[in-house]
Amino acid sequence: MDGTGYRDRIGQLVEPGEHVLAFAKAEAAHGATPPPPPDAAKPDAHAGGVSAGAVLLNLISPLISSERGDRLVDRVFWGIAGRGAPGSAASRLHRALRPPKPDLAARDTLLVATDRRLLVCVSGPMKVLSSRQDDERAVAETGVAWSASRAEVASARVGWHRLNPKRLRLDFTDGSWLAFTVPIAESGRPLRDVAAALSA
Repeated sequence: MDGTGYRDRIGQLVEPGEHVLAFAKAEAAHGATPPPPPDAAKPDAHAGGVSAGAVLLNLISPLISSERGDRLVDRVFWGIAGRGAPGSAASRLHRALRPPKPDLAARDTLLVATDRRLLVCVSGPMKVLSSRQDDERAVAETGVAWSASRAEVASARVGWHRLNPKRLRLDFTDGSWLAFTVPIAESGRPLRDVAAALSA
C-alpha cells in the first residue's frame, strides 16, 4: 500500500496541537540488533558460545532456529542494524516492532516525525492480494507502537549500507541506535524527509 494512504490516520494519532512534519513507510533493517530490555529477556539455558549446529540449522531451515544462531547469521549476512544496552531506546524500539510472540501477520511500519516526538506506528494486518476494504481496515487499525520525545533523538541520517543507499540510522541520546530501510526499488525521499525533520 502507498504510504500516503496513512496520512489521515496519522493525523488522528498525534496529540492535540502536535504537528506532523514528515512520515515514511519503512522497515527495521535486517542484521544484528540490540538485545531486548531486561524485563523481556529470557534466561538462556545453553550458556556459552554459538554452536556450529545452531548456525547450520538456521541456514538450512529459518523456521528452526536458536537466538544465538540467528544473531550470528544476521551479523554475517546483514551486518549491524543497531546497537545499545538492554533497555536502551533502540532496544525498546526494536522489541516494540519485534515482540517475542508475533502473530506472523504482515504489517506496515511508519516512522513519523512531529514537532514534539518521533512516533513509530504499525498498521493492522496486511493481505498479499488485498481489496480496498482490506487496505482501509489495515489503515484504520494503525496505532502507535513506540514513541520518544525529540530531545531523545540525537541524530537521524540516511546513507549507504552495502548495496542499499536508503538506510536511515536513528541515533538516540543514550548512545544506542537502530536502522531502518526501504526497498531499493522504492523512493528514499520520504525517509530523507523524516531524517531532515528530526535533524531540524
